Order: sequence, then C-alpha cells, then structure tokens
Amino acid sequence: MESAGDHTRNEILTQPAAWAAALEVMQAQAEALRAFYRRGGYDAALFTGCGSTYYLSLAAAALFQELAGAPARGVPASEIWLYPRSAYLAGRKTLLVAVSRSGETTETLRACEAFRASGGDVLTLSCYPGRALTALGALNLVFPAAQEESVAQTRAFTTLYLATVALGALWSGRADLLDELNRLPVLGQSLINHCQSLAHTLGGDASLDRFYFLGAGPRYGLACELSLKMKEMSLSHSEPFHFLEFRHGPKSMLTPGALVVGLLSEGNRAREAAVLDDARALGARVLALAERDADVVFHSALSEAARNVLYLPAGQLLAFERARRSGLDPDRPNQLEAVVILKGR
Repeated sequence: MESAGDHTRNEILTQPAAWAAALEVMQAQAEALRAFYRRGGYDAALFTGCGSTYYLSLAAAALFQELAGAPARGVPASEIWLYPRSAYLAGRKTLLVAVSRSGETTETLRACEAFRASGGDVLTLSCYPGRALTALGALNLVFPAAQEESVAQTRAFTTLYLATVALGALWSGRADLLDELNRLPVLGQSLINHCQSLAHTLGGDASLDRFYFLGAGPRYGLACELSLKMKEMSLSHSEPFHFLEFRHGPKSMLTPGALVVGLLSEGNRAREAAVLDDARALGARVLALAERDADVVFHSALSEAARNVLYLPAGQLLAFERARRSGLDPDRPNQLEAVVILKGR
C-alpha cells in the first residue's frame, strides 16, 4: 500500500539509473547533434522552461557559455512568448533550447511557436514521447527514464539538466567531459546512499524555520531549484541567492532557526566559504556541499562542469524529509499541478 511521499522518494533514489539512460540517448544522438549545431552557425543560445526547468535553463546557459564561449541566457518561456524583444536579439543567429518535463506546458509551447515564427531554430528536451513539444523542434530529444508520478520535479530535473551538460560538451568538442559524465550514475548512487541520514536529521529538526540556498555561476540556477523544492514540498520559507550577494541585505534575515545551504565551488571556494562563516557567526546553521571538506562530500574527482548535478540529491532529500516531518505529502504539493495549461491561451 502506497503512503504519502512514496513516489517522490522513489524518484529521488532512482535518479542515477535515469542519468545512465539519458547518457545513452545522448550518445546515440551525438553525431546528429554535432551536425545540427555545426550547420546552424549559431552566434548565441537561449535556454528556456517554466518553474523548475526555468531554473535548469539558468544553470544550463551559464555552463554552456563557459564551455562553448558563446553568449547564452536562461529566460522564462513566458518572456520569449510575451516579451521577445527583451528576451533575445532578432538579428542574431540564436538557437532556442526548450526544456519541459511534460512537453505540454502552455508557455513553453507558445515560446517555441513564436521563436520559430521569427525564423529561429529550436531544440527540445522532454520526458514523454508524442507530446506537443516533440513536434516543435528541428531536433527533439526525449528521456522517458526521467518520467515522474510526483508534481515536484526531482529525477526529471537532474536528468534533463545532465542532458544539457552533455549538449555543452558535444558542441564545445569536450570529449573529456563526456567521458566524465559516464561516471556520474555510480557516483550519484553512492552519494544518495550516504546523505540520506543527514537529510533525515536536518529535515526533521523542528527548530529550523527558514532555509537559504547559495550558489554562484552555473550553480546559482541549481540553488534556485533546491529552494523551490523546499517551498513546493514542505511549504517552508526558502530563498536562493548568489553567494556574495547574500551579504548585501539578505543576511539580516539570519536567526538560529535558519539553515544556510552552500553549493561550494572549487575555483572560488575561499570567497564562498567566507560567506558561510559569516552566517555561522550570526547564529545560523550551515550545510556545505562540496567536492571535499564539507558536510556533504562528493569525492568525485570530476571537473566542476561534470559534477554540478551532484549538488542536487542532498537538497531534494532535505526538502522531502522536511515535508514528511511537517505531515505533508511531497507527492502532491499544496495548490500545485504537474503541468500548467492555460485556458484560452
């Protein structure tokens, strides 16, 4: 007999298998994707989605710009649909990468239609074959292993994000990065196994009443997503910030009931860790996630571009455990639906 949260828990725990399946899809499509990008001669890339996949777009665009050396932005699909002149430059050869778990979200469909009508090319990533989005791209990638029963995205988010990392590796000629990605399923399973106890302890701590997720560069979008998971699943006060921006006002909200979750990089670790030290000095609790010397340690020996996805499972489990402690059903968050379809459009 199913109990509250069973679907979400299963989807979090089975992410590594979905990652492996997604990487197989990317490998099968590698030559077609390389040829598509080469043929397009793109000057810029625009990543889009709604809700979780908008935050995925922020992370994907930041990483793509680092890898490919081409301008990239992450923009909500509604902005491309309703405010195209502020979303992208019509005179620039731009590729739109549209990401949607369901393939049916109205704003994403309208964004793709409007972008195509302006003469632009579209690539789509989704989880369900035969949905409306899969007919709107010049290429349409589908990752069925990431499909979910829950409203809040976990497995779908990480799998689709990993696919965008593989896109960046393919389009920037980074064969070394593609090789690294193939190690993630095993690493991810080990990480999930080791962080469940810590997530259960922190998630069940009734003294915590607010959560702040800090990330920078390609990890800011991931911090946004983890903050959203905390809001959706547990109805807790939760906000994301860029690491150093946290000092510019937000730190005034710190109390002994605050948990600050830091997605620490390697390249700027000292500066980012100093922000966490400030939070501790002001009485807040801190949860640091990093490759080494942290509360949640990856021990991956991968490049930052490859291991970014490893920041996500611990935060997802934390939100799940917080929801369970609060007597909520993580599978069915309050006032939310799995797909937003606008009537009248």
